[in-house]
Amino acid sequence: MLADAKQVRHLPGRPKHDPGDSRWLATCFERGAVTSCFVATPEFRLIRLHTRYRRDLTEERTREKQRAEKLLESAAIKLSSVVTDLHGVTGRDIMDHLIAGQRDPKALAQLARARARRKISELEAALEGAEFFTPAHAALLAAMLERIDRVNAEIARLTEVIETLLAPYEEQLQQAESMPGWGRRSAQDALAETGTDMTRFPTGAHLASWAGRTPLDNSSGKRKGKAKSKKGNRYLGGLLGETAVAAGKTQTREGARYRRLARRRGKAKAQVALGNTQLKVYHALLSSPGTRYHDLGPDYYERQASTRRQIAHHIGKLGALGFEVTLCRIPEPDPGPGQANSSQAA
Repeated sequence: MLADAKQVRHLPGRPKHDPGDSRWLATCFERGAVTSCFVATPEFRLIRLHTRYRRDLTEERTREKQRAEKLLESAAIKLSSVVTDLHGVTGRDIMDHLIAGQRDPKALAQLARARARRKISELEAALEGAEFFTPAHAALLAAMLERIDRVNAEIARLTEVIETLLAPYEEQLQQAESMPGWGRRSAQDALAETGTDMTRFPTGAHLASWAGRTPLDNSSGKRKGKAKSKKGNRYLGGLLGETAVAAGKTQTREGARYRRLARRRGKAKAQVALGNTQLKVYHALLSSPGTRYHDLGPDYYERQASTRRQIAHHIGKLGALGFEVTLCRIPEPDPGPGQANSSQAA
């Protein structure tokens, strides 16, 4: 059994020597005063090693790309201000020609592809500093691009291995992918961290708390502490930050929730709150085999507000006529076998 140190620390009567401490912990477990922590199965621990290493490599690739961008800017080349993806087809072709010795801004700008060809004049202005791009800059940029290529190849190899390891869990992957803002890699990373057995977490709120997507209550009496989210699984937390931002750009109920919270509380708190919602939906989906995410629509909150206003209006009218009103909601029909209603999880 594995116990949470924070949970054990607040229990009274803890002895100060190891043998007594062990007996005391065993007694606490028997009485139910301490709950065991989540421990992944050996199979998912192996999968988790691969997905975590892939995420570490992805972060390292991002850092290397930022170094390349900073190197170009040190030579007065502002390519990233014009090209959306510096390491896309256009950006990479221009950098390769810079390394090869090309310094003419017009010739470099003509390497633009697809939509970037609409910005030829802007590219020429951004590449005016190419004359300051020395052979030393070229050698450093070549080393950075070579390292990025190596990391890309390693990430692709890891992805193939992960696909093979998670092949028996294709149904669960499809369930997670059905959520707004989630893709194949997000589903793989989440499944590797949590496993497929949702009975390990009694409710979606337990899963959200374990992942650190819940606020801490640091108040004491009238004193209000800082409203910070608790520490949790950093890999799952990073994943949820990405999916929350991606879902916030969609015309869905989750997108509407993110935008409403971001306007009132800021983007950081909106990410944590939406990550909490996404984990509750994720828990509900994996707890019901065969279900898929069913969106409630971007106007969900407006409809709810309208319903509440109508209920209050009619109750007030009936109360004015001398009636006491008791409301009872009519049960909704069960969703189809291939759908899961996100309202039950959020």
